[in-house]
Amino acid sequence: MEDLKNIIESLLFVAEEPLSIDRIKKLLNTVDTADVRTALGALTEEYDTRAGGFYLREVAGGYQLRTRPTYNEWVKKLLQPKPPRLSKAALETLAIVAYKQPIIRSDVEHLRGVDCGGVLRVLLERNLIRVLGRKEIPGRPLIYGTTKRFLEVFDLKDLTDLPTPKEIEELIATEPDTVQAPDAKIGPDGSPVTESSQTQQDSTVLETDPTAEDMVPAGTDELPF
Repeated sequence: MEDLKNIIESLLFVAEEPLSIDRIKKLLNTVDTADVRTALGALTEEYDTRAGGFYLREVAGGYQLRTRPTYNEWVKKLLQPKPPRLSKAALETLAIVAYKQPIIRSDVEHLRGVDCGGVLRVLLERNLIRVLGRKEIPGRPLIYGTTKRFLEVFDLKDLTDLPTPKEIEELIATEPDTVQAPDAKIGPDGSPVTESSQTQQDSTVLETDPTAEDMVPAGTDELPF
């Protein structure tokens, strides 16, 4: 197909979410996987060589045009974004689901030591987790896993990009000012394990305090184009 690279570039420009190779193939109908990969590779090289205001990023199982972190300050002035905020409890619950999925609510609550119904509802509303089905045990509880939106927000190609336990330990070791709570532990698979004596329900998930944690982790300044 003539102008394949330009066609794909135009699709990436208007797409609101990462486009997978399969999705691009279905849209174009007459091209094969190799041609699409070649075109994406050529676009990536062009953007990297130009070093302009945006670049092509492979994320969440697809490809997306993103503004360079260098110019994030100016993009924010134009868009004036108000990033959604998650509480520490919500981030901890999200980490458990990410590392332990597929997982049911009772297992999440066993690890956290508190009721997580409200937290899970908010994560579902934010499209960071999804229901995978029901577990065939008494009560047939819902099974949770992360979404493509989760991968996109945290800049991950797929779940294998999650940091390993060793990488987490090395990161903590290089942060001398980081104080770890005595009841916070990292499980053998890298998921957080909390043996908290807290018994109250995490009823307040959204933080109103301006110091609350951003949903996007620190250091991830790139924005979808």
